[in-house]
Amino acid sequence: MNILFICTGNTCRSPMAEGLLKDMAEKKGIELNVTSAGIFAFDGEEVSRDAVDAMKEEGIDISQHRARIIHKDLVESADLILTMSRSHKMELLRKYDFLKGKVYTLKEYAYGREEDISDPFGMGIGAYRKAREEIKEALREIIDKGQLK
Repeated sequence: MNILFICTGNTCRSPMAEGLLKDMAEKKGIELNVTSAGIFAFDGEEVSRDAVDAMKEEGIDISQHRARIIHKDLVESADLILTMSRSHKMELLRKYDFLKGKVYTLKEYAYGREEDISDPFGMGIGAYRKAREEIKEALREIIDKGQLK
């Protein structure tokens, strides 16, 4: 299964989600191809320092991640696209109407509630930890329900 996480700049939430899901899937023996991109990313931009630090606390290194912008081939190759906010989902559906049925907010897919993951950009390490925990709990729910097979 190919899973694509989407956020705005691909330097905070989506790289954290990518790192967390890769780690969780590996520990559970679930084979997935996980990647991420941003709606308004600058290709090659480094991941946020606070995101790196928040993930290090989980024993996950995302320091080598580099941002990339979404493009048609990337979304076409995904089996499931999980966005960090409703606005990301709406933008993808506006731009690529063929995605209907395979793009959800992360919390919508996990809990059936179309809610946003809080955006920590520029708000300090505490906000990154909060976002990390929101992402981790949603991913745990998805894995526990067996939604990634």
